[in-house]
This record gives sequence, structure tokens and C-alpha cells, in this order.
Amino acid sequence: MRLLSFIFLLLDMKFLTILFILLSLSVNAQSEKTTYNQRLADSLGADDYGMKAYILVILKTGPKVIANKAVSDSLFRGHLDNIGRLAREGKLTVAGPLKKNEKTYRGIFILNVSTVEEAKKLLETDPVIKEQVLEAEIFQWYGSAALPMYLKTHDSIQKKKI
Repeated sequence: MRLLSFIFLLLDMKFLTILFILLSLSVNAQSEKTTYNQRLADSLGADDYGMKAYILVILKTGPKVIANKAVSDSLFRGHLDNIGRLAREGKLTVAGPLKKNEKTYRGIFILNVSTVEEAKKLLETDPVIKEQVLEAEIFQWYGSAALPMYLKTHDSIQKKKI
């Protein structure tokens, strides 16, 4: 009887060990992504985590004030046109104004470039930055490589152009 109990105990332990291994494999398999799209990841410049380097720009009030409304309006029209051009070229991923704040921050850009030097060249094409109406604070940023894809969706939901 003792031998039979011992055999059942061994079988139970083997069964539990096998069950534990199978459950571990199942959990591990579930954590692996099954929707990974290599072609899309490559086209977006994604690393193994689906991320990539960008440049974050915080625009703040610059030292120059333009008193002439027509000149100021023209500079800001050029600013918006430049934003549109950079977005069409795939160089600008995110842009938008900030609400009034104590730091005089006015807006943000997320540029789809990986170096500060590239970002500075792009920022030189913006009339309000060039004329020092706005200044740019530049930071390296690491975010989802899928970020540029949101612009395509935005075009579908934008009723009026800025």
C-alpha cells in the first residue's frame, strides 16, 4: 500500500510539473505579439520596441515684438504655411498651440528627425522663429514610431483648415 501511495505521489508530482511547464509556455506565448508587421515597422523607422528618436520643440515668446499688425499677421500666416509644408514632407509629426501659461510657452512641435542639427535647419524655415517672435527650446525625445500615422487620420476628421 505504501508503494502504491508513493507511485501516485510521484505521478502527481510529474503531472504537476508538466502542467506548470505547459502553463508557463502558454503565458509566455500570450505575451509575444502576433500582430507585428515588419514592413510597417521598417517603413516607420521603428526599433524592436516600436519606438524611434524625434526632436521635441517647445516654442516660447521671443524677444522681438512686431507692432505692425499686417506684418505680424503675415509672419504667422507664413508660420502656419511652414507647418503645413513640413507636415506634407513628413518632417513634422505634431504641432499645436499651448494655452496661456506663466512660462510664455506658445506651442510644440515634434519633428520627425533624429538630430538637433536637422531640427535647427528646419526651424530656420519658420518666419516667426527666424524673426525671433518665437524662440525654440529643443529636446531629443523617444516615442512611438507610429506617431506620424495620426496625421492621416486627422485629415479625415478635420472639417475646416487652419
